[in-house]
Amino acid sequence: MRLKKTYSSREVAALTGLSARQLQWWDARKLLISTVAPQRTAAGGFTERRYSPVELYELLVLADLRRHGFSVQKIRVLLKTLKQQFDIRLYDAIRGGGKITLLTDGREVYARTLKGEFYNLLRAPDQPLLVLGEGEGLKEFSTRARPRRSKKRLAARRNATKPTKKTKRQRS
Repeated sequence: MRLKKTYSSREVAALTGLSARQLQWWDARKLLISTVAPQRTAAGGFTERRYSPVELYELLVLADLRRHGFSVQKIRVLLKTLKQQFDIRLYDAIRGGGKITLLTDGREVYARTLKGEFYNLLRAPDQPLLVLGEGEGLKEFSTRARPRRSKKRLAARRNATKPTKKTKRQRS
């Protein structure tokens, strides 16, 4: 993926798998605000909101969290905790080499500091956890682009994996 100065909401939606409506809703509720806000045009419409590469990177992680069942409320708590407890934004915690590394077991989000301390960011972010070992079963956050699949492509893929009557007869 080649980085640009800004990305339109359509480009972000295509790269993250989030819908344009989700991005608009998140922007309106200040979950993650775009760099360039939409402006009213002379014709009565609006210009597209634009996102920076850092915001795109963060949205890739947030989209992955949503796909894994994390609620918007939990995501809001995570972003707030990173800012208040560690004085960093999500980007600083996922790009590697920062103060903390973010990990998840699929239900909770943990921070591992450079000293090796663990914190549960969604339940008790100011209380260090006793973790035996290196945190087996915990995975770092994913930041890969995952393009949305069109309904036609999803249907074609489903039909391609279904056995046909001819295939069933051949097995007999």
